[in-house]
Amino acid sequence: MTYVLKPGEVREKYGPMFCKGLYTLVDEENGVAQIIEHCTSKGPAEWDAANRRRTKGVVRSIRLDTSTLVMDAEIGEKEINFGPAAADTGGQGIKALRVEGDEVRTTWYGIAGASVGIGACLPQASGVIRTEYPDDFRMGGAHRAHVDIITEKYVRVIIGVDDTDTKEKGASWVSSMKLGVQCPVGIFLEHKIIQLNPKAPNKTTNCCSTAVSFAVKEKDIPALIEFAADFIRKETYSDDTVITVFKGLKVPDKLREFGWSCKSVLYTQDDAIRAAEESGVQIISITGMKGVIGAVAAIGCFDIGESAAGLPEDYE
Repeated sequence: MTYVLKPGEVREKYGPMFCKGLYTLVDEENGVAQIIEHCTSKGPAEWDAANRRRTKGVVRSIRLDTSTLVMDAEIGEKEINFGPAAADTGGQGIKALRVEGDEVRTTWYGIAGASVGIGACLPQASGVIRTEYPDDFRMGGAHRAHVDIITEKYVRVIIGVDDTDTKEKGASWVSSMKLGVQCPVGIFLEHKIIQLNPKAPNKTTNCCSTAVSFAVKEKDIPALIEFAADFIRKETYSDDTVITVFKGLKVPDKLREFGWSCKSVLYTQDDAIRAAEESGVQIISITGMKGVIGAVAAIGCFDIGESAAGLPEDYE
């Protein structure tokens, strides 16, 4: 048997804790998910990252950005390496992640202090719908505990933007940052500036494109796209503005290759359109089409880390 608590009820029972947000993005076509956890402090986030890597379960990899954990995971269930504290075991882990309609169920295990994290801290976070506890749930001390945390189901949408400025005014990265911050649809996740080939003949100054990503409910994707197109249309100073849209957690390898090569190769608009069509990228002309190369490349480079902002020679 289980009992169920909503975030406010968890807070009332255990007192205020420290997880500020827990969001689950899924890509069912590729069988993968991403769990984003916003902690109050870096120390607990570091401990969680180390233990979840060790424990494995459905977690494939973890990135730590100050006090935010980004966990790449598989959809399904896998055994966790869990037991008494030792070099080859962990104190906290995620055994299962399942999509259930518009919700995502994750099964968490923890021992000792980690059981407080899964039982009292995570269940209070923004993004959590409810937490299911077994009747014999106990946390702290040497207790081994597990809970099911149910969160809203989100998908990731990346919006690439290029050619919103002129040589006299504007900056595309500013326009996309404003879009991310001001967008009322979904949750703003990341903003990227992508350095492209500085020898491009039609550049303004730096030859950079830009992109932003959102966690959004599937039904709200059309509203997100509509808002983004209208917003950039009002912000642009250029007659050649383009935005691009990609849904999913896995940018296709061919699109990554195209994005990276745009840092050293001069492509045509037709090349960019072909790359987009092959990778499921939607192209939207806002005021023209010259920005299509950079807007497509921005999605291709979105997940390559710091190198998105550099040129190939920076990493030789």
